[in-house]
Amino acid sequence: MNNRIRDLRAERGWSQGALAEALSVSRQTINAIENGRYDPSLPLAFAIAALFGLKIEEIFQP
Repeated sequence: MNNRIRDLRAERGWSQGALAEALSVSRQTINAIENGRYDPSLPLAFAIAALFGLKIEEIFQP
């Protein structure tokens, strides 16, 4: 699944580690999501969207 997490994170000056900590996941999970190797669970996708203040559809594209 394509996503904009890397760009959104970079715009805010957040490291993968900082984003991972805010979401209570590992940095490796963030890296895998950013690189399309892992699709987040629905609760995690909602948490990511809420953290960025966006709708899920604005972050994730099939």
